[in-house]
Amino acid sequence: MPSFDFTSEADMVALKNAVDVAARQIDNRYDFKGTAAKAELDEKNKTITLTGDSDFQLDQIKDLLFPALEKKEKDSVKRLDQQPVQKISGNKVKQELKIKSGIESELAKKIVKLLKDAKLKVQASIQGDEVRVQGAKRDDLQAAIQLVTKSIADFPIRYGNFRD
Repeated sequence: MPSFDFTSEADMVALKNAVDVAARQIDNRYDFKGTAAKAELDEKNKTITLTGDSDFQLDQIKDLLFPALEKKEKDSVKRLDQQPVQKISGNKVKQELKIKSGIESELAKKIVKLLKDAKLKVQASIQGDEVRVQGAKRDDLQAAIQLVTKSIADFPIRYGNFRD
């Protein structure tokens, strides 16, 4: 019986490249000279840390970072969970952007319910942080892919691992 998986994994190499591009742009900008403006990626904890002198400067850093992220990996900004801005030493501020990886249980349940409500001839099951979809025909699986990619636009979901 043919099957495939819906997954959502962050491409850490593309994210690292995008953060490096944004960091170089920050270093080259005249209005950031002599300030605490910087963007750093912590691959181990899967976070991007933005540091600046003010909230306005953090917004400027995001305006450099987000297009770089989108250029390297489509919909990667949707994967970021923005934490509240923290005040650090004096007048400096910092914000962490957590990188979400894998499909969370609420979203997985939503995908399964969506496929069941559509009355497609497929079975969806949650397996850890991915959703496996099985069906008798390839056409049914392709219809499931179209339905899910069209319906869920607020989080980057990929399909793959197709098996006959």
